[in-house]
Amino acid sequence: MQISVRVQHEDFNVADESRRLSSTASGAIVQFIGVMRERNDGDQVALMELEHYPGMTESSIRRIIDTAGQRWTLQGVTVIHRVGEIRPGEQIVLVAVAAAHRGEAFAACEFVMDYLKCEAPFWKKERLADGSSRWVDSRESDTQARQRWSQPEPNG
Repeated sequence: MQISVRVQHEDFNVADESRRLSSTASGAIVQFIGVMRERNDGDQVALMELEHYPGMTESSIRRIIDTAGQRWTLQGVTVIHRVGEIRPGEQIVLVAVAAAHRGEAFAACEFVMDYLKCEAPFWKKERLADGSSRWVDSRESDTQARQRWSQPEPNG
């Protein structure tokens, strides 16, 4: 399985990443692109600062991908997560999964994203339009999304 994990300040080009992941063995490439919202918890957000622990973050993401590769037959997975200052409308994260069939690609992409939200060590701080700032806590909905994967596969 082809694996690419990058944590970077620079934006990414989804079309370029899709071409890198594509192969004749893949019948499907499913992509999730996370984009920063301008509002969170009812407040106008001017920008978000994302921090990570270099080395640890990438290792954590690779473990998530390895786990997905044990559940589904995948040809490749790319995860790119930006750090630094991100503004509303900008891309934050790309999860792209290549598999022989769309069902596996969709499921694995959701799995990786659900685990990424809960397991990868990133810290997010929002700067609000009024000049104040706050750390972003993990959401219960993210934890619930991850927990659904502990259930056995419907056909497995």
